[in-house]
Amino acid sequence: MNFTKEEQAISKFLPQSEIIVLTYKEGITEYYKRLDLKVPLLRSLDRIHHIFEDQNTIQNIQIGLFKLEVLDYPINVFQEALLNAMTHRDYENQSSIIIKFYPEEIHIENPGAFPEGVNSKNIISHQSTPRNKLIAETFQKLKYVQRSGQGVDIIFKDMLALGKSAPDYTLFSNSVQLILRSAMEDIEFLKFITKEEEKHSTFSVQEICILKYIKSNKKISLSEAAEVAQVSNQSVQVILNDLIQKKNIIQREHRNSYMFTHRVYAEFENQIEYIKDKEFDEQKGEVMILEYLSKNEFITRREVERLCGFSSTTSKRVLKALRDKEEIILVGESKSSKYTLKN
Repeated sequence: MNFTKEEQAISKFLPQSEIIVLTYKEGITEYYKRLDLKVPLLRSLDRIHHIFEDQNTIQNIQIGLFKLEVLDYPINVFQEALLNAMTHRDYENQSSIIIKFYPEEIHIENPGAFPEGVNSKNIISHQSTPRNKLIAETFQKLKYVQRSGQGVDIIFKDMLALGKSAPDYTLFSNSVQLILRSAMEDIEFLKFITKEEEKHSTFSVQEICILKYIKSNKKISLSEAAEVAQVSNQSVQVILNDLIQKKNIIQREHRNSYMFTHRVYAEFENQIEYIKDKEFDEQKGEVMILEYLSKNEFITRREVERLCGFSSTTSKRVLKALRDKEEIILVGESKSSKYTLKN
């Protein structure tokens, strides 16, 4: 029924299929344009896309000798978000889909909760079943979507890869709201991803999420990577190994800690930060070792690895630094060697 050309039939039998589009101006809290769509879904898509395209401006970013044209919102991101709203909304709920165009944000408010099995902690990786399967299949047959599923992975990947903030999903009592923000928060990250994708195949959404986290937080643990990528520890270990071995983007710093390689820090023109991070960790490790030895007579290199989370190489370097400072001395040789405070 929703694809019929009879608008009167839609108003009569499916009034809840209405889509309301509101447009706002800078600094004004009230909308200045309102469009109420009680028309077939395909016609609604076309009308909404015209409004979207009128507001979707381009920013030119210089990357080496080339200029990259970056839209406020990638067209496929907005289309996926809009199609998700139509295929996953609860048509038993009498509320309308509401789309709000702000100068720097787009809000899509969708009646109903998340699809079954989906929550904010698995929304990227969970392959959901559309609440309205017939609508989803029709969109797929008409080539509006490339595959079944949520398409949320596309939304996250493309927004983050362009240096923009992550899509913001919020679950309310009877609706889900998605906020997309146009501001480019991290041009360095955009340039880095663009250059790397020229060398390698494109990154997965999980890889993008992990790399973005490291860019913002300098390091990531195994458990943090699993949480950010929304996959199991076992699965994320495979992803991390690929970023280490095949793409040479990250390195294992401690037993379960990962950071960018020196090459990547150089890409970000941030070699000083790279060195400072390592030095800070090693200085902190020295303090931990001395504190341990104030309560225990000896410490072994293996115990240093466990205590500080250092690799074998880093542990040796930190212990040597303490010996050079004459804070500790080596007792014994080879496998039986251990360290104690110098009197």
